[in-house]
Amino acid sequence: MVDSIEDNSPEFAELAKQKIAEFNAKHWDASKRQALGLKRLNAGGEVIAMLAGRTFGNWFYLESFWLDDKERGKGLGSAMLLEAEAIATARGCRYVVLDTLEFQAKPFYQHHGYQVQWVQQDYPFAGGAKYFMTKTL
Repeated sequence: MVDSIEDNSPEFAELAKQKIAEFNAKHWDASKRQALGLKRLNAGGEVIAMLAGRTFGNWFYLESFWLDDKERGKGLGSAMLLEAEAIATARGCRYVVLDTLEFQAKPFYQHHGYQVQWVQQDYPFAGGAKYFMTKTL
């Protein structure tokens, strides 16, 4: 038996994702899988908010959502989330799935109708929690 070789490079991680996508394509039509990304810039052209995910089948997977600290509480996050949900709906999605850490945005998502489906306890550290949430569009 040959020993495993450690490879922590971004290129290797992308190749692993590609191989899984190739396997999945044999079992379901992934041709409509699309990236969904939104960003907002301030007057100086600096990025102040980013949302990234992908749509596939009935689902929108909201992978990353970040707002500059100075922009929080002004409605920008809500506006971007609603815009992303509208794009996903137009693409035929019926549901959204995301995960958020205990110290991140769980109350924000709950305010927008997301429900906790399950909790990964002690993540990423003892006493922490990761919430997996969904919403019907």
